[in-house]
Amino acid sequence: MVASGDAKVYVQADVTHAPFLFARHPGWHAFYDHEPVQAEATRRKVYDMLAAERMTVQGFHYPFPSVAHVEKTATGYREMPLPWNPSI
Repeated sequence: MVASGDAKVYVQADVTHAPFLFARHPGWHAFYDHEPVQAEATRRKVYDMLAAERMTVQGFHYPFPSVAHVEKTATGYREMPLPWNPSI
């Protein structure tokens, strides 16, 4: 987590790798989830926190500008991309 004053961003690296798949379907597993049960638990824990706190998240595999908020859905989570801001 990177913070400055009241602003903070969670740098998630590969918690969801491809968010359009694994954030929306956190129970799905890819070959690089060497511990699938732990990987899913981590995805759910992190995304529950991000949604509850409405924290900005940065994802390497998110579409430009690679920052979003997360909303919980009935089946998983949905990333809501934030508009480009050159001062981020």
